[in-house]
Amino acid sequence: MCLGIPGQIIEITDATRLMAKVDVSGIQREVNIACIIDAEHPVEQCLGDWVLVHVGFAMSRIDEDEAQKTLAVLSELGEVQEELDAMRQSAS
Repeated sequence: MCLGIPGQIIEITDATRLMAKVDVSGIQREVNIACIIDAEHPVEQCLGDWVLVHVGFAMSRIDEDEAQKTLAVLSELGEVQEELDAMRQSAS
């Protein structure tokens, strides 16, 4: 199953291509942030944002509390490890 997993944007790696590095439970991966930017929230303001990551895209912004709760529920369901393993493999 592929699902959106919370992560935090820790670096804008290429503002022109709308790429950023996201930390998901200690695993860092480059993702596309095109879906989370707009006139009120440009690329430069994305640093530190919590986002839901799905297949290499930051699909939406979420607050930190929601991110932590989502990670906890996914851990309880056993879904996080599978997604983290997949992210770890694709980051290599």
